[in-house]
Amino acid sequence: MLEIRDLECGYGPVAALKGISLDVGEGELVALIGANGAGKSTTLRTISGLVKPRAGTIRFRREDIAGADPARILSLGIAHCPEGRRVFPYMSVADNLAMGAYLRKDPIQVREDYDRVYSDFPRLAERRHQSAGTLSGGEQQMLAIGRALMSRPKLVMFDEPSLGLAPTIVEQTLRIIKAIRDGGATVLLVEQNAFAALELCDHAYLIETGRVVKRGLGPELIADPHVREAYLGG
Repeated sequence: MLEIRDLECGYGPVAALKGISLDVGEGELVALIGANGAGKSTTLRTISGLVKPRAGTIRFRREDIAGADPARILSLGIAHCPEGRRVFPYMSVADNLAMGAYLRKDPIQVREDYDRVYSDFPRLAERRHQSAGTLSGGEQQMLAIGRALMSRPKLVMFDEPSLGLAPTIVEQTLRIIKAIRDGGATVLLVEQNAFAALELCDHAYLIETGRVVKRGLGPELIADPHVREAYLGG
């Protein structure tokens, strides 16, 4: 579904990605792990068009999307659930969800997706008229996920979805992400909890200083001595 080759980008003179290559197959859950500042979030931001690449290719279902406008990328079926949730704090829960569907032209199906999100996240249904900024961190994460799903994406990218959440909410969030994959969507996951990500994924890439240094199935990386020492606490 997604093929990235020799991707390079940066912020001013600083190179953030130095030739990243990776593949995401349809229906897979692929994890990117690595230390803070390694380039994981930049990879997602470049795929979604928020950062423009300096070199390399990004192909989504064989279409070149490198450097394309974010609205165009969203319209093709790629949704980005960003780090920090980034809900619109002064807008209601319902209006935040509406923002996820703003490119769609199928109001009947949009209504169905509202109902589906409220069914999956009953707390959002209870708070549909409440300002998003008054929600708890876990509720805001549910809203960010629901907003991403309102575009009916083929590929959903999650950037640090467990960041700042209580352990019980983290478990719930990761179960929801697995359910999204099991429901037929493809998932690209950046997650600070490397062990949880590797347990959840089909395969994973370890990124260090802007380069892919290891790749493999989740169990293979869990068993890798370098990964265990650096990212799994030995």
